[in-house]
Amino acid sequence: MSSPHAVEERAAVASSLELIDRDIWIADGAPVQFFGFPYPTRMTVVRLADGALWVCSPIALTDPLAQAIERIGPPRYLVAPNKLHHLFLGEWQRRWPAARLYAAPGLARRRPDLHFAAELADRPEPGWAGTIDQVVFGGSFVMNEVAFFHRPSRTAIFTDLIQRFDPHLLRGWRGWVMRLDGLVGARGSTPREWRLTFVDRRALRRARAAALAWNPERVVIAHGTWIRTDGRAVLEEAFRWMG
Repeated sequence: MSSPHAVEERAAVASSLELIDRDIWIADGAPVQFFGFPYPTRMTVVRLADGALWVCSPIALTDPLAQAIERIGPPRYLVAPNKLHHLFLGEWQRRWPAARLYAAPGLARRRPDLHFAAELADRPEPGWAGTIDQVVFGGSFVMNEVAFFHRPSRTAIFTDLIQRFDPHLLRGWRGWVMRLDGLVGARGSTPREWRLTFVDRRALRRARAAALAWNPERVVIAHGTWIRTDGRAVLEEAFRWMG
């Protein structure tokens, strides 16, 4: 006979969520427009030891997705890992008012309409410490990003620092621009114009060293094809530009 957790997990997968290992799911949302480019969206959901959910980069909330989420646990921590991945925080908090919001460095000033419990730093918050590690890729005068590591599944979680768009889905001038920007295929990495904003390369390399020390097997990214195996090698290649 199946356990209650197994039944819940199958139901969630059938609805909106993809279970990628025990207690960790991803979900793909509708594309959002960014400077005329349709960007696919993806979030990561982790069920913590107490049954509560940690949600990184929440996507647009639909009724089927909300029902799938509620089958696996109550959202308690809603995380915006950089200054761009905050669009849907409000609707998630309205659905689950007890959930707490966490902001990447500098985001709270951009979203004064939201109440954030804390700004993310290198040290995990007590609610998820021991299950999820994190590090801030800082040193940019435009935008920093917080990366995470789910210890039990050895899954690293990035949003915009690594982008790997499927070359078969790109057409016309947009595909040409994205190829020039280094965002296409297995060698996809960080947008070239963003790389130039990291003036403190020493801080950037410290963050890279911390992420490599996680030795991840998987790497979930928000935009493009995520990495199922050999995650550390992919990080080494994607971050070679850091020097």
